[in-house]
Amino acid sequence: MQSLDDDQAQEVVSIPLEGKSNIADHMVIAEGRSTRQVASMAQKLAERVKQAGGEARIEGLANADWVLIDAGDVIVHLFRPEVRSFYNLERMWAVGEEEQAEAAESAEA
Repeated sequence: MQSLDDDQAQEVVSIPLEGKSNIADHMVIAEGRSTRQVASMAQKLAERVKQAGGEARIEGLANADWVLIDAGDVIVHLFRPEVRSFYNLERMWAVGEEEQAEAAESAEA
């Protein structure tokens, strides 16, 4: 998260996956303003993970519309804004489900 913040990632969301999936413990979704920024953030993040003793695999760097960094327990998706809204991964993982339920309960009261 700090690496993405340092690189001025926008709209960063962390999704806990424990109990939902066995692919990772956390998923992070963020966006960059351009393909160049997305590619740069991905490369820097992978390098920082490796410097910390971890392992990181990158997919999608050639086009940099959607880059996936697999760092083992954490999977990071970096998007350009239009691509992120098209795939809407947050909705697929029901991010904000609790907030929507609370808002509905408040509206009923």
